[in-house]
Amino acid sequence: MTRPGSAREVDVSSWRTQKPVIDYEKCTNCLICWVYCPEPAIVVEMGRVRVDYVHCKGCGICAAECPRKAVVMEVE
Repeated sequence: MTRPGSAREVDVSSWRTQKPVIDYEKCTNCLICWVYCPEPAIVVEMGRVRVDYVHCKGCGICAAECPRKAVVMEVE
């Protein structure tokens, strides 16, 4: 049965061929990656973004939308 929020219960890490990596030297915590992420994979903890790799499918939207190019996709 499908219900709201059920994606948080699914580990999709095996779907990835690339993963986003955040360069915190460039990151300004603008949250654009969080806004555009189609999954609950970008999380904010203590005022800082991080990638929840259990929920990241590796789509690369976060890297494409980052205005500072602080997110890069790396091959797994």
